[in-house]
Amino acid sequence: MTPQLVQAVRLMALPLQDLKTTIEEELEKNPALTVEEDRSVVSIDDLQRRRGGDGDRPDLFDHSSDPGYSREAAEDASESRRAFFEGVPNQPESLQDHLLWQLALQPVDENLRRVAELLVRNLDEHGFHEEPPETLVATEADRRLLEPAMALVQGFEPVGTCVKDVRESLEVQTRLHPSPHPRALDALAHFELLEHQRYREVERHLKVREAELAEILAFIRTLDPLPGGHYSREGPRYVVPDAAVVVQDGEFVIVTNDEVIPVLGVNAEFEAMAREKSGDRKVQRFAADSVSEARWFIRTVTQRNQTLLKVCRAIVEFQREFFLKGPKELRPLTLKDVAAEVGVHEATVSRITTAKYLQTDWGIFQLKHFFSNAVAGPGGALSRFSKGGVKEIVREIIAGEHGRTLSDREIVGALANRGITIARRTVAKYRSELDIESSYQRRRV
Repeated sequence: MTPQLVQAVRLMALPLQDLKTTIEEELEKNPALTVEEDRSVVSIDDLQRRRGGDGDRPDLFDHSSDPGYSREAAEDASESRRAFFEGVPNQPESLQDHLLWQLALQPVDENLRRVAELLVRNLDEHGFHEEPPETLVATEADRRLLEPAMALVQGFEPVGTCVKDVRESLEVQTRLHPSPHPRALDALAHFELLEHQRYREVERHLKVREAELAEILAFIRTLDPLPGGHYSREGPRYVVPDAAVVVQDGEFVIVTNDEVIPVLGVNAEFEAMAREKSGDRKVQRFAADSVSEARWFIRTVTQRNQTLLKVCRAIVEFQREFFLKGPKELRPLTLKDVAAEVGVHEATVSRITTAKYLQTDWGIFQLKHFFSNAVAGPGGALSRFSKGGVKEIVREIIAGEHGRTLSDREIVGALANRGITIARRTVAKYRSELDIESSYQRRRV
């Protein structure tokens, strides 16, 4: 991939605030790139109009005790600012920042580094893949790099990230452990039995006695099932929606949040220098390269915003019932569905929906929230209900208990009355993911 294509791919995945920072960096780096309009800055006249003023000089300093500039006051203010910034606590390091820092220190091929960065940016707060890794790359050459790139990141501190789930994390940690128990991997091959504490069955499979299995389990318990969790303890993060869905004349309208991003243009003087044939060749070449890079950057930002708008429109079309009736009406939706509707690769949809938010009448949701697998129906067939929608229905059923606590089996029956057929253990899993306690614990409360 050319540097321009790498930049285009990176911009696709950037959330709004990070995109603004990248634009500011590009403005500093490229003198041919200019800001034609900064909609995040409000002029005094605009401020007066918004306040309903008559355009007279605003009384911005009324009731102010500022006597004007003095050296002593400036020094005091400077000292106060310094003391304030020294007292501000450092932002906690995120898991992705920690892994990317280690990646930057690795003496590896740039293509491998690029694929490894895609993998890191695809991890959730625990270090697990948010989207299948194969959807992140578009070429066969990059697909061949997925396995070595994953192996590279899995060995970083904390060991065991860049994996599918807890089981794979524990297996990676065991393989990379300096002195693992020789039968630990054999035991982890029966992870579901261990998870449900069916130790007798594990002993039969491994052909070990109870004492030896106890030693194996003692080793496994020294591992960290959620290795990335130590880096996710952050304070509240304020979300800036990238777009909003509003209803106008009975139709859904997507409104993009373009107030944060400035309108970019190309410097006219640099364009003139780039066209000038009689001047200094080096100056002409520098101007031409700068203008070309500026135009490419503007085109890339525009393409990112247009793709985001198209993806949002497709999501709204696929999930109309959600936007009309609420979260429990979330329907099954895959990256492939939206990619086919928009006319782009699945990897592009994955990138453009990363860390992006949509404001709705039901709250602010990550775009990835609208992608959900279908739950299995009778005979293994897929139903029209999505996992996310069923979880919301489970929440609604429990919220409507009104003094009578329902068991998971009774919730299964209530779901069946609505045409949703799932197992009791699936209800228990969904309830756990919703942070809702068991019927016994709810009854005690």
